[in-house]
Amino acid sequence: MGTAPMWIIVLSAVTAAMAQEDLYRKVFVFREDPSDAYVLLQARPEHPMLNFTVCLRSYTDLTRPHSLFSYATKAQDNEILLFKPKPGEYRFYVGGKYVTFRVPENRGEWEHVCASWESGSGIAEFWLNGRPWPRKGLQKGYEVGNEAVVMLGQEQDAYGGGFDVYNSFTGEMADVHLWDVGLSPDKMRSAYLALRLPPALLAWGRLHYEAKGDVVVKPRLREALGA
Repeated sequence: MGTAPMWIIVLSAVTAAMAQEDLYRKVFVFREDPSDAYVLLQARPEHPMLNFTVCLRSYTDLTRPHSLFSYATKAQDNEILLFKPKPGEYRFYVGGKYVTFRVPENRGEWEHVCASWESGSGIAEFWLNGRPWPRKGLQKGYEVGNEAVVMLGQEQDAYGGGFDVYNSFTGEMADVHLWDVGLSPDKMRSAYLALRLPPALLAWGRLHYEAKGDVVVKPRLREALGA
């Protein structure tokens, strides 16, 4: 019998160590700036993805670049990436290429973002606090790999690592979801308002995760609209 590749053995061990928890009205607090902390998530699409939606809520006073959501495969470290290079700007990566969405600068409030992509049309959608931004074109005909390391708070410059601490996230994060479909406008608004949502690959109410480094789970102190 052949031996499994080392990356499969490591990924299986990490998955086995993950907790499952209902994080309703809780947050991940990333306490240090800069930081090597991150949260590993378990998401296992059965097949390569031709459509997906990722949503999350963040609360930070950072003005430097920082990564929110990173989904890396062995072939592409920025397979899916939500990245904020500066206040008032988000970058949404699929397969190593990105589009930029310019938004109003945050004034000390929670920000809820959803990013959705479909391969057939190459359309990328971006929603901020329940409102859609103009759609853009990205990676038409691409397939997102289904064997991935998924994490919050760091940008992977290699499969499962290669961090630059000056791209790390510091602050609070909540309401993380990933679907292997594009959500309808009504469901995008429901995600912002924390209403009932369809089954997801990653769901905040039953999240499989492992916190690494200086990141803790705490009750939410300041309420986001609808959350």
